[in-house]
Amino acid sequence: MAKLKIILVKSAIGYPEDQKRTVRALGLTKLRQCAEYEDSGAVRGMITKVRHLVKVEAVESTLQAGTAKKKTRQKSAAVEEKS
Repeated sequence: MAKLKIILVKSAIGYPEDQKRTVRALGLTKLRQCAEYEDSGAVRGMITKVRHLVKVEAVESTLQAGTAKKKTRQKSAAVEEKS
């Protein structure tokens, strides 16, 4: 499944209590703090409720990110072998 990166870009101060609780439920407590969640209907609903307070980005697959780390490890291992 796809992942979503949610970033708090505006404070919930001055907004209704239900919106403050939604931001808190997303795990966001400070400005510019981010959280990653699997893309689901429940998370989409929470984002819709506070869309004026957050920014949402799609995150690339964890499989692709894992292969990039492996390549880095292989390069550093090759450098150690040459030394």
